[in-house]
Amino acid sequence: MPFNLGPGELILILLLALIILGPGKLPEVGSALGRAIREFRQAASDVTSAARGEPAGQSAAPGGGSGTPTGGSGGVAGADGGTSGGERPGQTGS
Repeated sequence: MPFNLGPGELILILLLALIILGPGKLPEVGSALGRAIREFRQAASDVTSAARGEPAGQSAAPGGGSGTPTGGSGGVAGADGGTSGGERPGQTGS
């Protein structure tokens, strides 16, 4: 890390943020910060893929996932007797 912050410094920063913002506003600020970091990473990924010449939606998933949103088999019948991810074995469709 470029800032070389230890656990003590991080706790101090979190306590100051709690005192300044208050317990009601802190989750909102954390959520907004997380959203901003996520958007920044996506934009950086888009720029990197554009530099490589890949289409915007074709960049590789960070975890090397299967490409489906749930990480499942995409509705292909598996060893569970043909259920399609949304059903559990032994569960009826109705």
